[in-house]
Amino acid sequence: MAASSRIWASRAASFLRLSRPSSASPSPFFFCYRSFSSVVKDLMYADSHEWVKVDGSLGTVGITDHAQDHLGDVVYVELPEVGVTVKQGASFGAVESVKATSDINSPVSGKVVEVNEELGSSPGLVNASPYENGWIIKVEMADQGELKSLMDSDKYTKFCEEEDSKH
Repeated sequence: MAASSRIWASRAASFLRLSRPSSASPSPFFFCYRSFSSVVKDLMYADSHEWVKVDGSLGTVGITDHAQDHLGDVVYVELPEVGVTVKQGASFGAVESVKATSDINSPVSGKVVEVNEELGSSPGLVNASPYENGWIIKVEMADQGELKSLMDSDKYTKFCEEEDSKH
């Protein structure tokens, strides 16, 4: 790589790392600086990098943009059966990427009422759309009090920044 290309790339990376939408921004996303990962405001986050979107007693669960970014290209998602019970903090499946296989832990306890069948033929949805089309399971939550142990978007963003600064 030519010296001028390295300088340009370094400046571009520096600019991107420091860019962040203002708090007045209408976008629902925040950014973890080092990995350029997005964090959605209205979700709750586990320290194992799973998210849950709460709608009444139903929780939609997936892995965060930060997690999929660190995993690399997802090639397979192991899904649980509908009807099984998941426990907060316990593994219910796995994500296999070109880099590694990683357990998926449930951020909430309850009964699995739906799985994202599209992930069987399109596991890359976890990378392309981790908060929308790449969701993994829907859970009828057993105890909404468990949500108190999860992080909101601000705490999760800080958690990502601290974790990335250690690496």
